[in-house]
Amino acid sequence: MPRFVVLLHETPPGYVRPTHYDLMLEQGEVLLTWAVDQLPQAGETRAAERLPDHRPFYLDYEGPVSGNRGTVKCVDRGDFDWVSQTPGRFEARISGEKLRGTLVIEQDSSDAQRWRVSLSG
Repeated sequence: MPRFVVLLHETPPGYVRPTHYDLMLEQGEVLLTWAVDQLPQAGETRAAERLPDHRPFYLDYEGPVSGNRGTVKCVDRGDFDWVSQTPGRFEARISGEKLRGTLVIEQDSSDAQRWRVSLSG
């Protein structure tokens, strides 16, 4: 069963992206990754930005990020099952320590880098 992790990514002052959460879903040999402005909560939609795929190493990592990009700390992790995957939409049933339910990650039609993340119980 694939795994997921949500990391709090605390960035240094003046960094290009403010402190955010990295939402990572295991897909084969990579982690599909989005920067989310706030921790997903049931019934709410959060703004997100698609990031490059990350190494599975981050499923179990906490600490400094290379290149003086700050530090990461795990806020949730668990398993998930894919419900569906299309080029602009991912849906999965997640079972984490804090987050549980159906996670939907959809691309914003007006901007390819902007996405929306929602969680339903």
